[in-house]
Amino acid sequence: MRPTFRLSVTLLAASTLTACSLAPTYVRPVPPVPASWPVGDAYLRQTEAPLPSVTYRDVFRDVRLQQIIDQALVNNRDLRVAVANIEATRAQYRIQRADLLPQLDATGSYSFRRSSNSGVTTGVPIGPGNTGGNGTGTGGTGAGGVGPGGAGTGTGGTGVGGTTNFSNNRSNFNVQLGVTAFEIDLFGRVRSLTSAALNRYFGQEATARATRLTLVGDIATAWVTYGSDASLLKIAEDTATSAQRSVQLTRARLAGGVSPRSDVRQAEQVLETAQADLAQQRTLLAQDVNALQRLVGAPVDPTLLPASIDDATTKLGELPAGLDSGILLRRPDVVQAEYELRATNAEIGAARAELFPRVALTAVVGFASTALRTLFSGGAFNYSVAPNVSYPIFRAGAGRAGVDFSQAQRDAALATYEGTIQTAFREVSDALARRGTITDQLSANRRFLDAASDTLQLANARYRGGIDTYLTSLDAQRSFYTAQRTVVQTQLVRASNLVTLYQTLGGDSQLEATERGPVTPTEPAGAVTQP
Repeated sequence: MRPTFRLSVTLLAASTLTACSLAPTYVRPVPPVPASWPVGDAYLRQTEAPLPSVTYRDVFRDVRLQQIIDQALVNNRDLRVAVANIEATRAQYRIQRADLLPQLDATGSYSFRRSSNSGVTTGVPIGPGNTGGNGTGTGGTGAGGVGPGGAGTGTGGTGVGGTTNFSNNRSNFNVQLGVTAFEIDLFGRVRSLTSAALNRYFGQEATARATRLTLVGDIATAWVTYGSDASLLKIAEDTATSAQRSVQLTRARLAGGVSPRSDVRQAEQVLETAQADLAQQRTLLAQDVNALQRLVGAPVDPTLLPASIDDATTKLGELPAGLDSGILLRRPDVVQAEYELRATNAEIGAARAELFPRVALTAVVGFASTALRTLFSGGAFNYSVAPNVSYPIFRAGAGRAGVDFSQAQRDAALATYEGTIQTAFREVSDALARRGTITDQLSANRRFLDAASDTLQLANARYRGGIDTYLTSLDAQRSFYTAQRTVVQTQLVRASNLVTLYQTLGGDSQLEATERGPVTPTEPAGAVTQP
């Protein structure tokens, strides 16, 4: 088998070795609430069908309100923060997921080295001369004796010393592709951490949906509140106008000696009360506009605002509520709590894997040569594979403590999840209780208003006819004024209750389309049990 093929097989096998996961099997906890909503005199009669999935356009049907909501979904800063948090969490998941695959690093290098050495040599005395020749000493030349036809003997002379220089130039070319300390996930540590990151990403999306749901509800509430304050302003204006006529009438009767001065002062009390309420309502209207602009994130067109509470509530649709409390599982805050539970459950697997050996692989393939022209030929190819196994022998109980910590975190997340469902159940039950009685309350208030209006007309007529004192008329005016305000406030409660019911049941909890792109991983399958 060729070396390159063996190395490829090794890396492929290492990247696919994920034998098991030590995380507990996740099973969705049974909701700790009754299967149906409360029943009784305070609650509406519900149908058996579960709550259908609706959008805010199905409930808030006024085109003006829809335009304001659409504008807010583009400009609201809190929603922008929520979307940015989704992107950040998604990036964190992708970073963690990358640990499942080897990280390949390519490197190339070139080096040049020049070295030089210098040495000094000295003459060495010449030994006995050779026959018929000249004796030669190391580092010099000596004259040798010459014998006729025999061995000549001579004494070598002293050689002359000298300096010799040596130089060495060396070039190195190197190209490598390597994997450094890639963890082979035999016990699922990396995969468990990746699962935790994925669930937190999904949980962050649920948090953003909760932000959007809250935003839509807050805008609808602010819009109908503006209509309510507009109606209260109109009531204060009408009351001030009527009170001004009463003051003029009582002053005329005082001047004619028909009425006492106390009647004038009592009429002035009604007038000043109405004028004080008038100033307050003008302030509240301005503050309502400020609140809407803060929610929308931009100026609000005055033509999109309601003229009265009746104008604001005419096109509010009814939201059916099913008996099955399982619909609470789609509420964004419940969804987020469940994904956090899933994430902490996966982290138990990572903590357990820390108790087992960790296998890592380092591998390098490359080419090295002293000449660029031979870099990819001949014997320039080289490779190395260095697996590494580490096992914690003694950590003073830190590993087991890590498992205990992750299990405690899971138990806390489970309690939070169940508590979130219980809170959601209570909020929906409260909203249904209010919804079941608000219509009767509003009808009673309107009948009281009709009676107060008729009483005021009779009292004024009897006062002008001299039958009753002005005190009777004054009481009738105050009662009528209070009845008008009560009807408006009850209408606001009814509209706000519809918004609350829309929010508490989960309403339209889907985000608008974004440019994030699809999520390739699938959602992990579905209370937490120990294996």
